[in-house]
Amino acid sequence: MDNLFWDTLSSEYINKHIYFTARRDRCQRQDGVIVDPYFVVELPTAATAFALTEDDQVILLRQYRHPIKEVVIETPGGFVDEGEDFTTAMKRELLEETGYAFAEIEYLGKSAANPGVLNNYTEMFMASGGKKVTGQKLDHNEELELMIVSIDEVVDLVLRQEIKQSVHMNCVFFALMKLGRIKIA
Repeated sequence: MDNLFWDTLSSEYINKHIYFTARRDRCQRQDGVIVDPYFVVELPTAATAFALTEDDQVILLRQYRHPIKEVVIETPGGFVDEGEDFTTAMKRELLEETGYAFAEIEYLGKSAANPGVLNNYTEMFMASGGKKVTGQKLDHNEELELMIVSIDEVVDLVLRQEIKQSVHMNCVFFALMKLGRIKIA
């Protein structure tokens, strides 16, 4: 597989913004073929968590997502600040978005949402022992509705394909596997 890597011959930034940096690359495959243009969107690393309260209820969020013009169900999360470790970022995002603090944060893995265009990963966690300690402290453009549901209800949401955000769905899947709710033969 090493012979599949491409060499980047040049890069030109089209836009530079903390949440949307886009560049146009000119690449050369190992067989000599030039790929031009190849567009890449650079994003910071993100983190998301399957969040369980003290009484094993799951905290989900309902949020309008303008690019698809739908209100979607998601797990809490957000971008990792520069210099911030993933677990600290996850705790911060959980507190900001839900108002809950968690006794344990367990790493589940990472997922690339769309590696054909996006250059970032989302680090996935399972948070447990959540206790309400404050109100939400949302960013200026966030409108989040908390959903507190049972694990059985989460399984139903998955089966009905009502969790549409792919990375968040991966997080739910890995957490349900860890909890023994999904078994792989």
